[in-house]
Amino acid sequence: MIGADGTAAAPALRQRKPDWIRVKAPTSPQVAEMRQRMRRLNLFTVCEEAACPNIGECWTQKHATVMILGDICTRACRFCNIATGMPRSVDPQEPAHLAEAVAEMELAHVVVTSVDRDDLDDGGASQFVEVIRRIRDASPMTTIEVLTPDFQRKKGAVQAVAEARPDVFNHNLETVPRLYGEVRPGARYFHSLKILSQVKEVNPTIFTKSGIMVGLGESKVEVHQVMNDLRAADVDFMTIGQYLQPTPKHLAVDRFVTPEEFSAYATMGRAKGFLLVSSSPLTRSSHHADKDFARLKAAREAQLAAGPAEIV
Repeated sequence: MIGADGTAAAPALRQRKPDWIRVKAPTSPQVAEMRQRMRRLNLFTVCEEAACPNIGECWTQKHATVMILGDICTRACRFCNIATGMPRSVDPQEPAHLAEAVAEMELAHVVVTSVDRDDLDDGGASQFVEVIRRIRDASPMTTIEVLTPDFQRKKGAVQAVAEARPDVFNHNLETVPRLYGEVRPGARYFHSLKILSQVKEVNPTIFTKSGIMVGLGESKVEVHQVMNDLRAADVDFMTIGQYLQPTPKHLAVDRFVTPEEFSAYATMGRAKGFLLVSSSPLTRSSHHADKDFARLKAAREAQLAAGPAEIV
């Protein structure tokens, strides 16, 4: 781990989670029902693959983040619990199966993400486009949020997904730029920022969203700079959550950020002009995404009615 002063820090022991970040194991009948439905349709969820701590809450409310393009990623980010290796071929029935699940569950809002598919010519962008089209046909009233990989070196991929007009386009920065080499070695910070600004160039009405994890050794100043960079890219919604070490093989937690610090980040983010900021220990990209979409729309309407505001 690299400390905020730029010097190498001693490897951290796996820390005991504080009371504010502990959650109950998912045991409700709704969780079992959701798992059975996903297996029947040969679909994967990032909730399971990434070992999300909110899975019990979300699945009980019939909210899941579906992961397309398989369950094997071509990258090996050191924070992520998704398997790395050579992916299987793309399932051509996946968009239809996902649209069927959305219609069957009568979802008001759905989040679609994917593994990185550097092996594909378009990084999987065409599968995102087909998924959006199929959901629109099967469930016209469902709003669609995509959480995309970075499509690095895949010309036209971001534009294609943006032109399919998801309601929310999310791409996570994950951490501050200084830590990219350790946390997200296959990605580039400013390339990810460019994705978010490019979406607004294609269609300014699409809500854009991005998030980071804290507790990896970043400083508060670095988090504030990420906020500034996201606002310069006209990002509407920022999420900030605590990094949790999935297994002993992954990066260790540098520290557990307190609820008070998360609250301070939320206040700063709102002051900088985000329409919405979700900042708490258990915040994740898609946590409460359906409710957050309604809040985003309301915030935009209020902003338009109030006129331009001064940004700090």
